[in-house]
Amino acid sequence: MEDMKLLIAALAFAFFIICPRMAGITSLIARSSGLDLIKVTVLGSLVAIPLVAAMVLIFSRYGLIAALAFAVFTDFLSALAMREISLKAGIETLVIALFVLIGVKVAAYVSRFI
Repeated sequence: MEDMKLLIAALAFAFFIICPRMAGITSLIARSSGLDLIKVTVLGSLVAIPLVAAMVLIFSRYGLIAALAFAVFTDFLSALAMREISLKAGIETLVIALFVLIGVKVAAYVSRFI
């Protein structure tokens, strides 16, 4: 029974982490680098496993603000990495990261009125 609960929880997690932002960034990275989208997605997902674990640990030990700081840090690392392939792609990645930060602030502001 414990194995089934773990499988269901893992499936729920897998469904939750899928987001349009990730798809957009992955498409941008593959297109800008001239690499196969599926190869970038699969290898990037494998590389991301310890980062996702770190995010969960940071959130559980230090809270939401620390987890957001880690997310912002990794967004900026992504922009720096993409700059090595294409300055344009690096700037696009940075702009997307900035919009996410702005979105978090706007969402917090708007939700105060609800």
